[in-house]
Amino acid sequence: MSQLQAGQAHPIRPPAAPARSTAQAKRRLADGGYYLFFGVMCVLVFVPILLVLFGSFKDAEELAATSPFSMPSNWFNWDNYVTAFTEGNMLLGLRNTAILVFGSLIGNALLGTMTAYVLNRFDFKLRKAVLLLFMLAMIIPSYTTEIARFQLIHGLNLYNTLSGPLLIYIGTDIMQIYIYTQFLQKISTQLDESAMLDGASYARVFRSIIFPLLLPATATLGILKSVTIMNDIYVQTLYMPKRELATLPTALMAFVGERSSDLSALCAGIMLVLLPSALFYLVFQRLIFKGLMDGAVKG
Repeated sequence: MSQLQAGQAHPIRPPAAPARSTAQAKRRLADGGYYLFFGVMCVLVFVPILLVLFGSFKDAEELAATSPFSMPSNWFNWDNYVTAFTEGNMLLGLRNTAILVFGSLIGNALLGTMTAYVLNRFDFKLRKAVLLLFMLAMIIPSYTTEIARFQLIHGLNLYNTLSGPLLIYIGTDIMQIYIYTQFLQKISTQLDESAMLDGASYARVFRSIIFPLLLPATATLGILKSVTIMNDIYVQTLYMPKRELATLPTALMAFVGERSSDLSALCAGIMLVLLPSALFYLVFQRLIFKGLMDGAVKG
């Protein structure tokens, strides 16, 4: 009798296997959709690069006689790369690009961190107005101010010099201020107060505490900035038309104009210009994602 009452108090429940299997099937279907989507995206991105890579190792006759999807018969045919490197002024373009990249990185790191430090740590009357001005500068399309910017660069005698695009790259990157501000919100103000109690000035606090702690954000923004400059052709063509100031993108564009019929050499030139950006991303991709995620999550 007690067993019967116990059985009535605790009825036997039917197994939930069908519901669990249905949930697993839906999850597998969703995962399959994700894999399919990203697989298609990878194909769309990498197939054109593979076609250019195949074409860079083919001569003109093989490129015309074979399919673009066919692999080259000789993977050690470097004649196209030698032609693109020498006649396309790739070494000169690499030097000028490196000057723009490293110069802008230093300027952006110093100005961005100092501006974010002031906006985050100091409470002054026009603080919100300054933030609003930075926001407006991000919203206004750049091409609407291009005439004024061109006149400014020309008036400063920076046209046809490396200093003109360098000043543009340093002064127009407003987004980094907000990213630095997000990182600064994760740094406790007690560190500043402790250092000031020991007699440190604001400059010493920034130099010894704030700036070192912002190095992950600086590295992430630096990598993204480097790739942007190496892929930019508009500013470099407009403000540095001189041949001696050619960068990797402008050198490739000039090489295309000179040898528009030599597709094999053009493919080799494209691969030479693509290589620095690809190496940057492959080497520092983990740091890029880490910096973006750290900046997106507040502490």
